Amino acid sequence: MHQSDLISNDIDAYLKAHENKSLLRFITCGSVDDGKSTLIGRLLYESKMIFEDQLTTLEQDSKKVGTQGENIDFALLVDGLAAEREQGITIDVAYRFFATEHRKFIVADTPGHEQYTRNMATGASTADLAVLLIDARQGVLTQTKRHAFIASQLGVGHIVLAVNKMDLVDYSENVFNEIVEDFKAFAAQLDIPNLHAIPVSALVGDNIVDGSRFMPWYEGPSLLGYLEGVDVEAEETSLPFRMPVQWVNRPDLDFRGYAGRIAGGIIRPGDDIRVLPSGKQSKIARIVTMDSDLDEAVSGQSVTLTLTDEIDISRGDVIATSETPPEISDQFDTTIIWLSEEPMLPGRSYRMKTSSRLVSATVNAPKHKTDVNTLQKLPAKTLQLNEIGNCTLAVDRPIAFDSYAENRQTGSFILIDRMTNNTVGMGMINFPLRRAANIHWQNLDINKAANAEQKGQNPAVLWFTGLSGSGKSTIANEVQRRLYATGRHSFILDGDNVRHGLNRDLGFTDADRVENIRRVAEVSKLMVEAGLITLVSFISPFRAERELARNLMEEGEFIEIFVNTPLSVAETRDPKGLYKKARAGNLKNFTGIDSPYEAPENPEIEINTAEMSVEDAAERVINGLIERGIIEV
Repeated sequence: MHQSDLISNDIDAYLKAHENKSLLRFITCGSVDDGKSTLIGRLLYESKMIFEDQLTTLEQDSKKVGTQGENIDFALLVDGLAAEREQGITIDVAYRFFATEHRKFIVADTPGHEQYTRNMATGASTADLAVLLIDARQGVLTQTKRHAFIASQLGVGHIVLAVNKMDLVDYSENVFNEIVEDFKAFAAQLDIPNLHAIPVSALVGDNIVDGSRFMPWYEGPSLLGYLEGVDVEAEETSLPFRMPVQWVNRPDLDFRGYAGRIAGGIIRPGDDIRVLPSGKQSKIARIVTMDSDLDEAVSGQSVTLTLTDEIDISRGDVIATSETPPEISDQFDTTIIWLSEEPMLPGRSYRMKTSSRLVSATVNAPKHKTDVNTLQKLPAKTLQLNEIGNCTLAVDRPIAFDSYAENRQTGSFILIDRMTNNTVGMGMINFPLRRAANIHWQNLDINKAANAEQKGQNPAVLWFTGLSGSGKSTIANEVQRRLYATGRHSFILDGDNVRHGLNRDLGFTDADRVENIRRVAEVSKLMVEAGLITLVSFISPFRAERELARNLMEEGEFIEIFVNTPLSVAETRDPKGLYKKARAGNLKNFTGIDSPYEAPENPEIEINTAEMSVEDAAERVINGLIERGIIEV
């Protein structure tokens, strides 16, 4: 029996013993119908972690929607969504807690279907161990390989190959050995430090908690026995000390502490530390918890550290050992798993959340993506849902990090869409790019302020956006003519003109449009540094890229001008005959026809050329510049 008698005899002693048990996070994964949910349900049942009312409900549900006739369907303990029960599949990641006398466990049951691979990756990202199930009748399948590859990429250091449904192959040792050898041949190409194979029957209970009398040829531990004994704590505490600062604790004027969860290693009072990215050094004075001070703290604990010196530390900094601090960079080689149904758009700015900071990141086109079935590296221009690729990315400020291979917490990140706030990707930092260390800002004597003063104006970007044929270029041209007449220094970046040179290599796919605007935004920034009033006339259909351009400028320098002309009016004008070609199907990815235009939500200036002349539109823009102090009358 795997539940302590202390529960009924001495609950306080039980809770104290339970508090000091080690914790193992693991996932079950594998192909469809390999028995993952049934396995977890069996573990919960056998470890006596099901209340009587739950067991009664389980028995009733098994008769109504179960797949085992009059017997208990253990999968129903985990598959809680109605769609999961109706279809007999796992869709979401289901987390369950259970404990034995020796250890506490958090297990994630992950889906087997290919379309839910992103859910499996989410579950694996925090797991110490993966139980990879294989149906003994089916052997190693494509999804088996997919999950093994993802687990290895995410640094899951221990994999248990659970060959399930052995009762359906007469508990054959030969079948088991053939499957194990087949999997090992594939796994030899992966980085799996620890692999252990166990023959089981989750439904019947063979080798789940106790040994099986039907498989005397297997002399290893049961699944639960292996889970209770595998050592993962030593691996985390052997890492160099890392603690991202989550909160600066200042309850009064006499106390300043830095709170966070230790992401690796051990720390003790008196230890030398370094704060990144500033590089400032000090010593640990105290390790403070709610109950008392500690003599040491280890990976996974949440503590407050006080230092012997008063140094500037903020939320997002990393406190690390002085001897082996993390690296600092703003450009990285990474492995990214794409989680969104919308494809990754190289050049688009995403929010990147690391263990310590939220920064802006721009992802470049993949160097390659990996075919998870063959492990072959394939060329790619983007990443689709569930695809895994090798990409470089740049962030807007240097951050402290470790490679993912060295520390999973300080080497991982997620990517967040700026517009929707949805998590669209998860990634692992492989190494910093050497070019980042070789490039430095050059101090120049003549700066933006000096350039602007010389020209007698405040630099700005007038960003004209709207459909093709809306009148953007015509209005921008009239505005520049008026600026020139009053001695102002300006320049026009026109969409068509720029595509003859700087952007001649780009097409009109969404990815190319993103890169088109990224380049123009960077050029606009340089022109602002030169003190110019820069008029940018581009369709720029996506809000995210217009926001990227805005974020490159200082407050008040970016003025979004929405030339709000209805599609019907723009199409009637059709000065270049493009709408006619698009309607005939001869021009693909044309904005407003088969490619979307995301209208500005809060532009600084809005113009409707269906109701306003070019002269009146230009006058409105000039007045807007005067109101904002860009030019003086």
